[in-house]
Amino acid sequence: MRFLTLAARRLMAAAPALLIILAGLFLLLQLAPGDTVDALVAQIGGADAATIASLRAHYQLDESTSSRLGSYLWRLAHLDLGYSAIYGKPVAAVIAERLPATLLLMGSALSFAFAGGMALGVIAARRVNGWADGLISTLGLVFCATPSFWFGLMGIFVFAVWLDWVPAGGFETIASGYTGLARILDIAWHLILPTATLALIFLATYLRIMRASMLEVASHDFIRTARAKGLRETAVVARHILRNALLPMVTLLGLQAGTMLGGSVVVESVFALPGLGRLAYESVVQRDLNTLLGIVFVSALLVIAINFVVDLLYARLDPRIARS
Repeated sequence: MRFLTLAARRLMAAAPALLIILAGLFLLLQLAPGDTVDALVAQIGGADAATIASLRAHYQLDESTSSRLGSYLWRLAHLDLGYSAIYGKPVAAVIAERLPATLLLMGSALSFAFAGGMALGVIAARRVNGWADGLISTLGLVFCATPSFWFGLMGIFVFAVWLDWVPAGGFETIASGYTGLARILDIAWHLILPTATLALIFLATYLRIMRASMLEVASHDFIRTARAKGLRETAVVARHILRNALLPMVTLLGLQAGTMLGGSVVVESVFALPGLGRLAYESVVQRDLNTLLGIVFVSALLVIAINFVVDLLYARLDPRIARS
């Protein structure tokens, strides 16, 4: 019952923000030159004035902005994301085709960044002011200051073109006919470079937070008490320092979910992955308003869901803290 109450409160709190985001994006896109009909006419090589007028009437582009906004919000209230004129199918179907690639990329990148940042942060904190701490901190600074697209391009050149260790792009081998475990391994093989590219910047942030949190917790009185009671250093670190130091990491995990979703636009474009990020870019270029708004709506729900899971994990780590 408490789980359902918390979920309902989250959705109610997020609904006004989601409404403002969608309405603001809808109005901003009206200021951009061109619309869906212009993109369609460009694809077919031109059309006469009568055809263009008919298309604008068909897609309701001849109505006022306020009327189209109200119509869209009314359809959204009934969970109808509309129809994609560019892709020729419902927006929900287009997003459903692209969502798995983005979820796999985000899930693998978040897991790699969190686990790697936690491990490197612990090592740096345990070897503070030593050579290991200096090396890890320097690498973290380099990762944080370098653009993700540069990592992607260099990764393709070194590991895909020069060494030929991993594929240069794509989600899976085209026309391979793989099924079952063979297809899973093939997809994982293609996601190695995109995952590393997207995760490195976030890994740098996590390791710096983990290092600082470990050093702060280690200075508390209850840690000195645990050592005075004769506990082994491994037990002190694992049972007392690490558990408390993870709390800022978990909080940051929820805050970085939206940033990582935005970063996937660049990574999916570099590696030609059929995900939501690349779909958003294509929708902007082709002025497919319904698809772009649908992506924003689904992305917002995804971020809300991730933050909800993070809240539950936070409460699991520290039950004394009640978070709303």
